[in-house]
Amino acid sequence: PADERDAGNHTLLTEFVLSGLSSRPELRHLLFFTICLVYSMTLLGNLLICMVTVHPTLHTPMYFFLRVLSFLDISTASVVVPKMLVNLLSEDSSISYVGCVTQLYCVVFLAATEWYLLAAMAYDRYVAVCSPLRYAAVMNTRVCLSLLLLSCCSGNVVSVVQTAWVFTLSFCGPRRINYFFCDIPPLITLSCADTSLYEKQIISATVLVIITPFCLILLSYACIISSILKISSAESRHKTFSTCSSHLTVVTLYCASGTLIYLQPKSSNSQDTKKILALIYTTVIPTLNPLIYSLRNKEVKVVLIRVM
Repeated sequence: PADERDAGNHTLLTEFVLSGLSSRPELRHLLFFTICLVYSMTLLGNLLICMVTVHPTLHTPMYFFLRVLSFLDISTASVVVPKMLVNLLSEDSSISYVGCVTQLYCVVFLAATEWYLLAAMAYDRYVAVCSPLRYAAVMNTRVCLSLLLLSCCSGNVVSVVQTAWVFTLSFCGPRRINYFFCDIPPLITLSCADTSLYEKQIISATVLVIITPFCLILLSYACIISSILKISSAESRHKTFSTCSSHLTVVTLYCASGTLIYLQPKSSNSQDTKKILALIYTTVIPTLNPLIYSLRNKEVKVVLIRVM
């Protein structure tokens, strides 16, 4: 098509075409049913957490943050997966220009907000373990709401800036995005302009949004583990270590997949590898969070059984 070869401004574009997860047609149905199953598990697990954590016995800061985390996971998966499933069964895999802008904004906003929320949750656990007598005073309702509002506002600022910068680029190459949703790295590769400045600011944003909260989470858990070592009961130590290791495993997986994608936005690395990494943080992690953070918790299990 002529509009794919024209060296024109990005405003001439009315739509993009998403290439999807795989270029092999014989894998489409297998991918559809697999991703559909994972998405269903994401919705079911996170909706259960949202329902269970409103129970009067679970009105604590930890469960408040878990409820918000589940809502963010549902939203992240729902922004990406339904369109991906439709494209797997349809010959038309186009997405409108406005739809692409909206999807990019939502993905970045939800991901950034979740990272800041995870840092807030780590701080909550730090106060609960290291200063249990002051926990109720430190983590009161006002502080929890302030941390949530700060996370959302920070995520919104990051998303607005990133989305605005990406879509001020001139897209004069092919309109086909070699990805399964609108994201920063594949969009940058479509630009014919010099993107070195954009790549530098993406690296800065990655450090601000992913690596900084991750370091704060590690610091919080280091203090928690230090306090755990002082516990005399071997059984209590083992239980707390198990919980901490589960949380850190998921956070590390989330951090690794995000940084590998965004630290080299226009690298020559395999695009298929980036697709797998993106699938992990948009689809797999939202499925794991309810299992790791909530459904292994004894209090949540008790309330879940009562509700069911």
